[in-house]
Amino acid sequence: MNFYLKKYGFIEPQIKKSPSTNLGMIVVIPCFNEKFLLQSLQALKDCDSPQADVEVITVINSGEQHPESIKIQNRKTFEEASKWISEQSSDQKIRFHLIHLDQLPKKHAGVGLARKIGMDEAVARFDQLSHDGVIVCFDADSACDKNYLTEIEKHFIAHPKTPGCAIHYEHPTKGDEFDREVYEGIIHYELHLRYYKEAMAICGLPYAFHTVGSSMAIRSSAYQKQGGMNKKKAGEDFYFLHKIIALGNFTNLTSTKVIPSPRSSDRVPFGTGRAIEKWLEEEETELSTYAFESFLVIKELVDQIPLLFEGRELQINPILEQYLSENDLGKVLAECKKNSTDYRSFKKRFLVWFDAFRFLKVVHYLRDNLYPDQKISQECSKLLKYLKINGSKELSPLEYLQILRKFEKK
Repeated sequence: MNFYLKKYGFIEPQIKKSPSTNLGMIVVIPCFNEKFLLQSLQALKDCDSPQADVEVITVINSGEQHPESIKIQNRKTFEEASKWISEQSSDQKIRFHLIHLDQLPKKHAGVGLARKIGMDEAVARFDQLSHDGVIVCFDADSACDKNYLTEIEKHFIAHPKTPGCAIHYEHPTKGDEFDREVYEGIIHYELHLRYYKEAMAICGLPYAFHTVGSSMAIRSSAYQKQGGMNKKKAGEDFYFLHKIIALGNFTNLTSTKVIPSPRSSDRVPFGTGRAIEKWLEEEETELSTYAFESFLVIKELVDQIPLLFEGRELQINPILEQYLSENDLGKVLAECKKNSTDYRSFKKRFLVWFDAFRFLKVVHYLRDNLYPDQKISQECSKLLKYLKINGSKELSPLEYLQILRKFEKK
């Protein structure tokens, strides 16, 4: 067993069957209390075949604390998926494996641990081949374009230095599967995600990427170098991907897409499912989001990082200055200067402190002390005007979403 698995592995490798010598990509799916896993497996099976072989590892999981009803559903899912897998051709380029664990420790049982178990399993399988393959994260309620696997393969060949990528995603905005209110909710929530990401990019920060668990891919070597997936029960994707982004050369893959489910869920305290559940509970008509002016305040700080390096006084909003003072900016700058030989290394160290998590904290601080939340349509109008994409014309949330989807695919 390699160093990473010895130090960070949660359990021993579970899959006994040897991997194909041509294995290049492993898709990992956490599965908890899912009724429609087969739809996601079928979507992957229907993909165009890449040059290298592909494995799909589904981790059907529950904790020791979960009710018997969930464990019964998991067993049913396992049986259905086992039968489906047995019916697949044994010589196909994509092979499916199941890991079923129903007594994970209460302290850690959740989506982070399930992803970790599957991704660690992928490391072990690539390690058998001494190959730095690609580990792809997917969800048990997602679908994808037919070119999903081939475009991931092409992307990592075309970008040999990238440690990983965020894959373009689009939730369905209409259909017969869900009530109209669900589709309205997901339009607003995805618009919020894209607005936030583009506003972060305007600030000139190097970590302006989407961090969606079902829409990311990472080289095995990068995964191991950064200590693997965490065991968080929510937000595991955000924390994990920002460790990978910190390696540099992180990329976006926009030539294909993942189609996540817009359904509501109470499994985790935040995220897409919880946002839709809240939308339905509160019977909202339009989502509120962070005021665009907050991001312009942060941009002023980022633009003046050279002044921090030179020890000169900043010209920034007093509320942001207050936050920095409360969070020991002077001590942070002294540490950065002490360990930096030039501006480039200073800036890199400063942005380690002013990371994506602190960025969000600052946005919240400005929301609470300066610019309260506003309606999403109003703030998207400001964003697009700033980006010179759309003038003063007022659009619907769906129209704003379509514009930002197109903009991010450029």
